[in-house]
Amino acid sequence: MKIAIIGQQDYGKAVLEAFFARGDEVAGVFVASDKEGARPDPLKVAAQEKGLELFQFPSYRKPEAQEALRGLNVDLGIMAYVLLFAPQEFVTIPRLGTIQYHPSLLPRHRGPSSINWPIIQGATRTGLTIFRPTDGLDEGPVVLQKSCDIGPDETLGDVYFNKLFSMGVSTMLEAADLVHAGKHTETVQDESQATYEGWCRGAEARIDWTKPVGQVYDLVRGCNPAPGAWTTIGGKKLYLYDARKIVFRRFADVVGKIGEITSIGDESIRITAQGGQIEVLRLRHEDGKKMGAAEFARSAGVTAGTFVGV
Repeated sequence: MKIAIIGQQDYGKAVLEAFFARGDEVAGVFVASDKEGARPDPLKVAAQEKGLELFQFPSYRKPEAQEALRGLNVDLGIMAYVLLFAPQEFVTIPRLGTIQYHPSLLPRHRGPSSINWPIIQGATRTGLTIFRPTDGLDEGPVVLQKSCDIGPDETLGDVYFNKLFSMGVSTMLEAADLVHAGKHTETVQDESQATYEGWCRGAEARIDWTKPVGQVYDLVRGCNPAPGAWTTIGGKKLYLYDARKIVFRRFADVVGKIGEITSIGDESIRITAQGGQIEVLRLRHEDGKKMGAAEFARSAGVTAGTFVGV
């Protein structure tokens, strides 16, 4: 199979290497333009190491980008983590069109932070979709889907790196083979079941300690490692990463007030939310690096009775 890879970052690199390793002909690689001061994109580096033809365009709308893809004369376009909009004039150039990876079970969780939001919303299952890109964001016909559990304590990092990443690479190969063999199906997405969320960034990751402890815990998990759920202490941001949830079962179990650090142990600190506590194991103050929560408390002079988020 003769293909073109359109993508970026580690996922794009892994997809490139998977196709390359089994002997498919990678005619060219399209990577987003370099950012000043940023490290080279891993997909770009991998393409250069393999001596592949590399293209970097600021937009796939540009005629020169479309002409470059047309000149490769490939069977199939493979979109592996693409943030640039790719119009129909671009994705339909390959003989068999293009397929794209999205890390959610479309039509649920369309949008750029589709791994964060299911965890933040307390979902117990998620998955990935290989679909046909259209001019609507994540709206094209579905070629193949795979699902997986979200464990009650799993973080964004757990779900992506332990499940969706590797499963996404193998499913991309499977979908490409089906399309190449003419054995695939294309299922129109059910718009009545569709959801869309935007980026999960700093504003979305701010902790409200008046919320039920389950919601706070899911926010922390869904933002770990990025963007990092955060609160404030002494007027500065405190990012929370590894944590546990403790539920109050009885009135007699209630400890402290909302947002209060009630105890500092050997490895953790406990903060009260509505209906329970978050036991924080690892955090980062905005002026420092990631460290153990108890270590931070000792070094910063934080004591039980201190309030966060105020």
